[in-house]
Amino acid sequence: MVLGKDPSLYGITNSNRKTKDLWGKNQFNSTFPVALACYMRDKGIKPIYLMLNENLQVEAAEITFDEVFNSTLENEELYFDFESKFDPYQAYSFDDIGGIDLVVKDNKGGFLRPLEIKLTVLPDSSTAKQSEDNWGSEIVLRPPTTKYCALGIADSCRGEFNKIRDIFEPICHDMQNWGNKYEILDKLPKILSGIDTFQENYLRFQKPLLLQPIWKTQGKSPWLADNAFDIFIWSDFALSRLFLDASTQNLANKKITRQMRSSARLARFLYHISTTGKAPLTSIYTEMAFGLQTDKEFAVNGSVTRNYMDSPRKKTPIIERSALSEIILNGGEKQLSPERRFDQTIYFTIANRK
Repeated sequence: MVLGKDPSLYGITNSNRKTKDLWGKNQFNSTFPVALACYMRDKGIKPIYLMLNENLQVEAAEITFDEVFNSTLENEELYFDFESKFDPYQAYSFDDIGGIDLVVKDNKGGFLRPLEIKLTVLPDSSTAKQSEDNWGSEIVLRPPTTKYCALGIADSCRGEFNKIRDIFEPICHDMQNWGNKYEILDKLPKILSGIDTFQENYLRFQKPLLLQPIWKTQGKSPWLADNAFDIFIWSDFALSRLFLDASTQNLANKKITRQMRSSARLARFLYHISTTGKAPLTSIYTEMAFGLQTDKEFAVNGSVTRNYMDSPRKKTPIIERSALSEIILNGGEKQLSPERRFDQTIYFTIANRK
């Protein structure tokens, strides 16, 4: 790649974020992961792909970044559109679908892939005192994540709506009030069973949705481990198991959790999309709050995610910390804010190598 003199990040040549916009508080957490992905891509290093198998279990495989970005174009020929809307999915909603962390486009503006990005530290507070084999990372999911999960599934399965309707209509057609928690709780066992049937039948349509880089520290210290970085990619089907499995495990509690809410929302979406070709996204997310906060979908700590991220590369990430100087270019670390933990770790790691 051609290197300029301004602070920059590897591979991000064409983007709606330039110069100072690469380094801000809510910007570096998504721009650095893209630069890491571009770096790994050019080095021929595949990320770990967390995908759903025929037993509805999440398993670790590998995937190419060409598949993640849905393009064989070089990094410099791609356009990275941050906090943007993936316009092709608008066809599946009566309401504006909003944006997602990253929309990958080609150099002519063609839409390639929407991706949610979750930069996570290893270990998190729930696992830091345990053995290194048991470390895990916390993932906090936002409503846009589950919205785009549903929209992406709809787009992949658009030729199967009639058959999908046969799964959900018997379960959902007599639902009187999707916002009634007692009705949802009563229906939830059938809802979860219906989604399981759907996933078993349409497993072949899963595709990348969440890009989760991990940065590994030496326990709870701010110092990076020798093997410090890696990327896990979650398929849309695999990611949904974070809330579907938790919902099944908590059915006996007779109380709607955030994960149960996500499960019910997905079922309602799939029912509407299979019967009318569109879904009322705004209604799904506003009417089905169940008294829970709406700014966050749910959070899963490392003691849970470690069971899904079952790969040796969780313990030993594939990218060494020395690669930072190849990813953050031309003194870009000086643009960071040391009061933020990740920025601080990056800044002092690079500074101590000089």
